[in-house]
Amino acid sequence: MAHTSKPDLLAEIQPWLLSSVIYAEETADEIPTIWAPAQDLKTLCDVIRFKINQPFDFLFDLTALDETTRQHNVIPHRRDFTVVYLFRSYGRNQDLRIKVALTTDAKEVSSISSIWPNANWYEREVWDLFGIKFTDHPCLRRIMMPTTWQGHPLCKTHPSRATEMGEYSLPDDIRDLEQEALKFNPAEWGLKPQGNPEEFMWLNLGPNHPSVHGVFRIMLQLDGEEIVEAIPDIGYHHRGAEKMAERQSWHSYIPYTDRIDYLGGVMNNLPYVMAVEKLAGIVVPERVKIIRVMLCEMFRILSHLLFYGTFAQDIGSLSPIFYMFVDREKLFGIVEAITGARMHPAWFRIGGLAADLPKGWDKMVTEWLDYMPARMADYDQMVMQNSLIKKRTVGIGAYDTATAIDWGVTGPGLRATGFDWDLRKKRPYSGYENFDFEVPLGTRGDSYDRCAVRVEEIRQSMRIIRQCVQNMPEGPYKSDHILTTPPPKERTMQDIDTLIPHFLGVSWGPVIPAGEAMMEVEATKGSNAYYLTSDASTMSYRTHIRTPSFPHLQMIPVMAKGQMIADLIATIGSIDFVMADVDR
Repeated sequence: MAHTSKPDLLAEIQPWLLSSVIYAEETADEIPTIWAPAQDLKTLCDVIRFKINQPFDFLFDLTALDETTRQHNVIPHRRDFTVVYLFRSYGRNQDLRIKVALTTDAKEVSSISSIWPNANWYEREVWDLFGIKFTDHPCLRRIMMPTTWQGHPLCKTHPSRATEMGEYSLPDDIRDLEQEALKFNPAEWGLKPQGNPEEFMWLNLGPNHPSVHGVFRIMLQLDGEEIVEAIPDIGYHHRGAEKMAERQSWHSYIPYTDRIDYLGGVMNNLPYVMAVEKLAGIVVPERVKIIRVMLCEMFRILSHLLFYGTFAQDIGSLSPIFYMFVDREKLFGIVEAITGARMHPAWFRIGGLAADLPKGWDKMVTEWLDYMPARMADYDQMVMQNSLIKKRTVGIGAYDTATAIDWGVTGPGLRATGFDWDLRKKRPYSGYENFDFEVPLGTRGDSYDRCAVRVEEIRQSMRIIRQCVQNMPEGPYKSDHILTTPPPKERTMQDIDTLIPHFLGVSWGPVIPAGEAMMEVEATKGSNAYYLTSDASTMSYRTHIRTPSFPHLQMIPVMAKGQMIADLIATIGSIDFVMADVDR
């Protein structure tokens, strides 16, 4: 991916900042990275959002690092904590990373939620997990942890394991406190009273309602059946996946990635292993790239078929999901034959794959590809051409491209507005530049279009998979690199220089060079990225996961206002999320 050079970008930004001093940093992922003073952050954000040509209109991600135990610090202006912002200019097809250094006794920076609305949840997450305060934030409260939680879990001083914490007990007073914390108080969420309170009612949709697809709650303020206000409440499924990465080797963390978007399978492995490979300077063989593409597209189909069936089910059409599960089982059989597992193969490795393709794989895949088109045509009649489903979804939950970008929408939800952005085309990775496929687009940005885009993506994924079968190159399934885990087995029996790294890599894990890298893929639900920081150790210093579902749920209040409850159910179903992808 080509980026504008750092000097050119700095030269464009600097005249707007007058006396402010910003520093450039070289990173392994080659994303232009600058350090800005905390007091000048909002001014700088205003410049890149509104003042320059082809502005950075999209806040892609926002996170932080606790730097207090870092050993390999080559940046002189780094302090105790670093807040990291990643912006994207769709017009430039370019990213920009901005870092702000904070000290322990001054963990405070201005909120940018007035510039990018989707910063709201990201800032709440950083406050929750690091204790960094964002001034002028409209509602700075915990988002992942319970409101009664003590401390900030991603700080290095916070315990990593239950064995490092005191014995759990739930005396009556603590139980009462926890029960009280579960109550919803609108004032605590920054909501001002409106109208006559007797004319409105509050309804908890979830956290155990079937339509919310997991442990997720939406507090609805209703005027009859019309939604006046909708407040999403997440964090019920938070497992500390990013904290776990700090106690796992680079290799042993791969199975954890499968469980983030648990419907995406190896799709989750890909950005993680590519980020490690970027840090380590590992180049994978062409055969590895094509096999990875094939498996990722299989899981795109598996995920979209589940969405297709559950979406119809949410609206009231029960039959399609049973037929679609049959087709998913056929494809899962192929995945199992190739990888040895079904939903969570954890099959990708640093530098390659766990194994080569088995004999007869191409025949199985081709037979399934020949079988599916007729089934897809049947589903078109059952769902997409169903007049009742059209009445329930056309014009429901609609938004335009500008709104989608403001709120961090990526993937099918963004393309449903007519915006032609697919990472596989705009920034090809893993050999996607060699494939012939189309990018499906919608026109209205409503619930129906979000479904229609995914349906056509199934067909395009089948097209990509067929090209993989027809053009699969020969060659090794692992890179010949000392940090590949594990190295080729046959060499370990003959080569002592391979045996020793194999032993160390399997027992302790490889030592990845110090640095940082972010790699992104066009995942099933949108843009999925892993931002890794290495401190030249066998474990990650900081692993941050940018998931697509997290910002998508933040947009629910925008889509819900003025809807009926039944329309909200259709809207929620059209988003296509899993809570593990939100809460991490």
